[in-house]
Amino acid sequence: MILGYPRVEINLKYIEENTRAIVERCSKYGVNVSGVIKGVNGIPQVSKAYADGGADMICSSRLEQIEEARAYGVDKPMMLIRIPMLTKVEETVRVADYSLNSEMEVIEALNEAAGRQGKVHNVVLMVDLGDLREGWWDQDELCDAAWRIENELENIYLAGVGVNVGCYGAVMPTAEKLQELVDAAEKVEARIGRRLDIISGGGSSSLMRIWDGDIPERINHLRIGGEIVAAFTNEVVYGYDMSCLHKDAIRLKAEIIEIKDKPTYPVGTIARDDLGKYHTYEDRGIRRRALIAVGRLDYHDPEDLIPVDKNIQVLGANGDYTILDVEDCDIDYKVGDIIEFVVRYGTMVYLTKSRNVKEVFI
Repeated sequence: MILGYPRVEINLKYIEENTRAIVERCSKYGVNVSGVIKGVNGIPQVSKAYADGGADMICSSRLEQIEEARAYGVDKPMMLIRIPMLTKVEETVRVADYSLNSEMEVIEALNEAAGRQGKVHNVVLMVDLGDLREGWWDQDELCDAAWRIENELENIYLAGVGVNVGCYGAVMPTAEKLQELVDAAEKVEARIGRRLDIISGGGSSSLMRIWDGDIPERINHLRIGGEIVAAFTNEVVYGYDMSCLHKDAIRLKAEIIEIKDKPTYPVGTIARDDLGKYHTYEDRGIRRRALIAVGRLDYHDPEDLIPVDKNIQVLGANGDYTILDVEDCDIDYKVGDIIEFVVRYGTMVYLTKSRNVKEVFI
């Protein structure tokens, strides 16, 4: 069967190998890796590749993705990594073994739902250490919540505490910042009178502490997705050597539908584009341009496309087309030729959601 283009090719072997490489590196510091599947919209084959690579849990912010992983036969504990909605507590308890939490009202509702289902639900309490996304800011309130869970909610097990960094406030996961999480965890432990099972030190950016070998000793859990499927940010943005990981586990392939010599500066009165934004242009004379049949409707941001042919320049896009400069390419591209891209984490979220982009597993 010919699936056609545009397509996203997902190399499950590479994803499994990336997972294994990260798991092995983290294990040297006593850190378990949970695989986050939301970046590929919970494709169950990717969940299995995580599991086969040694991830100890499967995580997502979407309950339906967790449910699909279970239905596919992935036999790992499942963690919901977005605070549960009050309207979804029954489903949360039914589908997820663990959930991240920051509101006692929600935890009380989870307790009641777990009681009705004859289960004990595991919670990880989130601590806000300055990134200003989810979590308790007042650590006395955090400890009070932990005491209540431990002593009053018989259907909830307090598994641990966790933190998010880098996603909203762009706060770096420095060793000092993650030590603050350990300090908060030890305050909770002193209040409830036992050690916590999990101290979850964040996501892919926290791998910097593994690579530098300075992750605080009691951090024993990371939630990793981006660096498994894309392996981009820590190397390109922060300068870490991630050469042990495949950078092209996921590729976009799209077909050229027009190729012509055209001016590089628009001709006429320039206003906003179809998204209401202004652009600047450089006049480089007449150059060879290619249109490919994929656009912002499929991947959102053309800056996140990295052409495999390094002589191609991505000029921009609208909803339906991406515009490429191919003037300096060694290949004489024709209509019908296929252009390949390595994609960043944010782009693959859109690509794996688009009904117009085929998924091919290799």
